[in-house]
Formats: sequence, structure tokens, C-alpha cells
Amino acid sequence: MALKSGKLPPELLKKLIKKYPGGRDRRVLLGPSLGEDAAVVKLGRHLLVLKTDPVTYASDLIGWYAVNVNANDVVTRGATPAWFQAAVLLPVGSDESLAEDIFKQISKAAQELDVAVTGGHTEVTPGIDRPIVVGDMHGVVEEDLVRTSGAKPGNALVMTKCAGIEGTAAIARERRKELLEVYDEAFVNRAARYLFKPGLSVVREARIALSFCVTSMHDPTEGGVAMGVQEMAEASGSSVELLTDEVIVRKETRAICAKYGLNPLGLLGSGALLAAFKPEDAERYVSVVHRVGIDAAIVGRIVAGKNRSKAVSRGGTTPLSFSERDEVLKVLQ
Repeated sequence: MALKSGKLPPELLKKLIKKYPGGRDRRVLLGPSLGEDAAVVKLGRHLLVLKTDPVTYASDLIGWYAVNVNANDVVTRGATPAWFQAAVLLPVGSDESLAEDIFKQISKAAQELDVAVTGGHTEVTPGIDRPIVVGDMHGVVEEDLVRTSGAKPGNALVMTKCAGIEGTAAIARERRKELLEVYDEAFVNRAARYLFKPGLSVVREARIALSFCVTSMHDPTEGGVAMGVQEMAEASGSSVELLTDEVIVRKETRAICAKYGLNPLGLLGSGALLAAFKPEDAERYVSVVHRVGIDAAIVGRIVAGKNRSKAVSRGGTTPLSFSERDEVLKVLQ
């Protein structure tokens, strides 16, 4: 079967992980697993968290972007991002200034997060038409390890910021001229700056979550909020009742999705944090992050049983619809 753009289908990915596990090492506490954001290795008294993620969109900020998306997946483990490396692949014919700009972006983002750049790889690569940066972030767990699989039935599900942050910014940046034919410049500029406001990084709210006995954290990426919720359910062996009317969708995202016929809940979602707590802790967490200027809402609950995830709205209840193929690919294919 020919594969489409986007993540590998979940069943195929699970099969490949099981069939080709690689070498064995008892120090690996958490290896490849569907829905888990990063690996964990025990080194003496320390837990090392490892994450690799590529960036192919938002090409004008690709270096900054790569540091932040990889840091997100490390911090959702309860770890502090510490060391970053990148493989920087440039199209044939690229100017030296492009390479320098990417290095500058990586340095700036790493300084903002107090992360050391420890190396990487660079090359001019035939067969690509845009820069690609494959990031590799490591960090150390200073307190309790958090797993995506830690969500428990009865937990409340919180989402910070809003749906489609990453996808909204990517479309606004890559389709700026097209959008300016429909919307005014201020609107397009706001959408393009979603990377900064509401923001791509979840480091701040993830660190706050550690103070409220968070049981699970997950950074929704490809497939958006809906796929992120499904990955949490899959990893924890549970299901989720997603209250779709409670999911925050900003007006720029709604308008861009309406123009291109996209589902906001299936749009690239980095920048939002999905986190599970006991109900009383969830309410306290939402209150605290509101006070520091971060939007958040309780958007569902974890329920027992597999393959029972539902979308609940004023219009009724339906099985949760999700796809590993992100909505942004309908526009930026």
C-alpha cells in the first residue's frame, strides 16, 4: 500500500516497532512506543530523556522552530531540556546566508531556553526543495518522570492555549499572498505570529503542571488535538471523552480553516499542551496558568476501556474522529 504524506498509520508503526526492536539494553526504561513523546534511559542516578523531531514547514524560522518543538517533547517527560543537536539539510543552490540564518535561529532559541548546542551535521542535499532541520534534544529528569501512558480513568484532561497553533502559523507564512487576497494584513500578520503568541513552546505550562501532580502530558503535533488525544488514550490503555465545545479555537484559526475546508481539531497542534490531572488538581492548574497569562480549559476526561473515545458537544456524542494525516497537508502538500 502506498503511503500518504504525514505520520505512518498507527497500526503500521506499532507493527514495525514490534518487528524491528534493535538491540537490547536494560538501561532503556522507555523506548519506541505509540503516543510517547520521548525516550528515557537510566544512567546511574539520573534519567536521560531523548527526543528527535524534524521540521519541514515555517522555513523562514526553521532553526528556531526545531529547538522549540524538540524541547516541548522533552519537557512533557518532566525533564529540563539541556542539550541540542541538529542535522541541517539545505537544497542545492542555497545561499550561504540561509545556512547562517538557520545557525543564528538555533543559537537564539537555545539561549532563550538555556540549552547548550552540542553539535550536529550539515549538508547540501539533492532531491529536496526546501530546508529540513532534524533536531535532537536531550534533557534530565529532575523530579518525577511523566509518561503519556500515565493518564488514569477519572482524570480530567486539560488543554492549554488553543487548537491549531502550529498549523495556523505555517499556513499564514507559506500562503501569505493568497490569504492577503481575502483578509487584511493585520489579520494575516497575527496568524503568522502564532509561533510567538500564543506561542509554540509549552515549557512554561509543563513546568507548572509538575506542581499539580500531573499524571500525563502530551504535545499534539501532526493530526492536531484530535490525534493527540487519541495518542494519549492509546498510550494509557484508556479512552477519552473530548468536550469539543470547550476546546479553544481562535478566530484566525477558524477563518483560515473555513477558507481551506479544514478541521481545526486536526490541524498541526504544537504550542498546546494536553495534560491529565485528578479533577481537583486540574481546576487549580487552570486557575494558576490563567494568572500567568496562558489560556487553558478542562476539555474532557479519561475513561476506562480501549477504543471508546468520544467527541461530546452540544450537538450530541459521536466516536472521536482523528487522522495521522494532518489537515495542513491539504494546503501545503
